[in-house]
Amino acid sequence: MSLTRLVIHQLRNISSADLTFNPKINMIVGANGSGKTSILEAIYFLGLGRSFRSHLTNRVISYDHKAFTLYAEINKRNINIPIGLQKSQNGETLLKINGSHANKLAVLTQHLPLQLLTPESYTLVSGAPKNRRAFLDWGVFYHDPLFYHNWTRIKRLLKQRNAALKQCKTYNELQVWDNELCLLSDEISAQRQAYFDLLIPLINITIADFLPEFSITSKFFCGWDKKNKSLQDYLTDNFYRDKQLGYTSAGPQKADVRFKINGLPVADVLSRGQLKLFVYALRLAQGLFLNSFNNKQCVFLIDDFSSELDQVKQQLLAKHILKSDAQVFITVIEKDSIETLFGQERTVFHVEHGKITVE
Repeated sequence: MSLTRLVIHQLRNISSADLTFNPKINMIVGANGSGKTSILEAIYFLGLGRSFRSHLTNRVISYDHKAFTLYAEINKRNINIPIGLQKSQNGETLLKINGSHANKLAVLTQHLPLQLLTPESYTLVSGAPKNRRAFLDWGVFYHDPLFYHNWTRIKRLLKQRNAALKQCKTYNELQVWDNELCLLSDEISAQRQAYFDLLIPLINITIADFLPEFSITSKFFCGWDKKNKSLQDYLTDNFYRDKQLGYTSAGPQKADVRFKINGLPVADVLSRGQLKLFVYALRLAQGLFLNSFNNKQCVFLIDDFSSELDQVKQQLLAKHILKSDAQVFITVIEKDSIETLFGQERTVFHVEHGKITVE
């Protein structure tokens, strides 16, 4: 699977562009502020329906325009799938896939699996648990077809339960939500654990290559201590605490993946450059897993490839990227810095003030 064509209209400083991509390596070269990252942002929109740079649509739309429009063609097992996406200043979203209107942005994810790596990627391990939960759920989404349905039901139940916490006086009033919530929580925790157990060997192999000087352990935490008591017991025992907090304090919405070195969180041991390498290893392992176990091809978006990486680490990263056999989009300020790392099977795009030319 690969993204073969991308048409952009009025996204940030790119007023119009029609790009044909290489199925392997695509280098996007330009100075800071030229618009090169906006190309990655456009691709990200087509994979997830949102930006990785801003949650405000009006900041993404070109100045003095009412909407931005994207059109793409995806080659999937030699079948061409057209995708169109438009987002307006008034919040309206129009989505068409293969000529038909789609109502949910979640369907985009099925067609274009993406892994994004940016200079801020280290926040995956140094930031809040929701970052690592999102990392894990990305993989479970593709691995287990029942996961998305279960997770949407859990989110709905939690929303109802949290609203009820503010009104009810006794725990019995929550029982109608908790019966289903506990059942689904056990299911989704088992789905996450099963995927995590399969992914860990690939993660360990990749980390050993990237950071051989460290012994890193990984553990999945489901969101409550299952060894001590069931989620039902946690919900019952924590009723008054949850009521005071205004939200449910235990459950799959609190799940985490914990990475440690000698018992300490990796963020407390590794430098920022090492953390970036560690996250690259995690993302690459997920991409390889998707290709090996799920017969799908992940697309990698790498912003500012050479940032905080010395030449040796850049060569190592390039080796793993080529090994993944995935389609890759890489932004750099100067192509000379990485030109020799990826061989000849590549296309180079030059971006200047939102104008894009092909080398």
